[in-house]
Amino acid sequence: MMQSDRTTIRSISTVTFSSGRGKDWDKGHNVYCLLDTTNTENTVVEEIAIFLRESRIGKALTDKTIIYESHVRTFWNSARYEESDKSIYSAVRKKDENGKDVDLEMKFNVGDLRRVLELGDTDNDPTIMSERLAKGMWCRMGFTGHINGKMTKTSFSNAYKFMMHCVVHSLSHRKGAYDETSDYIMNIITSLVLNRHYNVSQVIFEYMKENIKVGNDRYIMYPRFIMMMINDQFKDLSKNNSDIMDLRNMISETIARVTKGDDERTKRMICRINNPAYVAPENDKWRHENNSSDNEDERMSELSEKKTRWWFEKEKGKERQRQLLQFLFQ
Repeated sequence: MMQSDRTTIRSISTVTFSSGRGKDWDKGHNVYCLLDTTNTENTVVEEIAIFLRESRIGKALTDKTIIYESHVRTFWNSARYEESDKSIYSAVRKKDENGKDVDLEMKFNVGDLRRVLELGDTDNDPTIMSERLAKGMWCRMGFTGHINGKMTKTSFSNAYKFMMHCVVHSLSHRKGAYDETSDYIMNIITSLVLNRHYNVSQVIFEYMKENIKVGNDRYIMYPRFIMMMINDQFKDLSKNNSDIMDLRNMISETIARVTKGDDERTKRMICRINNPAYVAPENDKWRHENNSSDNEDERMSELSEKKTRWWFEKEKGKERQRQLLQFLFQ
């Protein structure tokens, strides 16, 4: 849609946030990461930084779009989701030729989000995987915590911990609890390391939809991504330096802090991190049969699988299928 064809909205439906200015967003949420050679070369995170910046989430992690609070706040104040065309509608405010404020309609769907963030996935890619696959991969990367407990980034060697830190702070929908990696964050990292397909775009879009549906409890979610979507559609919005959103973006000191201390859990780089041409194992395996490195069988024998929004129970599904076949052919 060309900007000249934008619909001017005379009256928009708005939501008043329950918290005061600045209380409904978090400085550590949706920040950008430093993965360039200047900050990572000859450091413990060098290989991870190369892997992430060359991955399909590279732009989403590193884009340094300046965020203007009034524009993203106007977006979330007026955002609505339409199931008929599976799109998010909202408004942006700009000055007309007479200097008066006018609200112009914007809309985007998951395909638009995918294009702007350059995520490189497709509608046919999955958004769920088995918990067994994700946690098997976690153990292979050196996770030292309890297999049925919280999957915290501090339970990894420094290089892997840095990878978790980047993905959690940039892509997670939450405004806090950054030490813990949620199920879909685990899925994203697992798919990247194993070179598997995963629909990151749809996951992000789903959380945007949810934020719209909570009414007055919504918050300023994904401000950097929203600003990127706004910039994609509107090139001449007024922008004031006093309106810049002050996020806690990554700096060189962040890398030093995340990786400080002796690395007693050093783990070598594996799969696609080590080999860009790596081919994922078949089915829900996290290593090839002929792989000679340590295996995770003992750790995984303790796993008690559960179903979540982004995980399915692989073993229970197999058991139900076995029981059904036994019943049919007895």
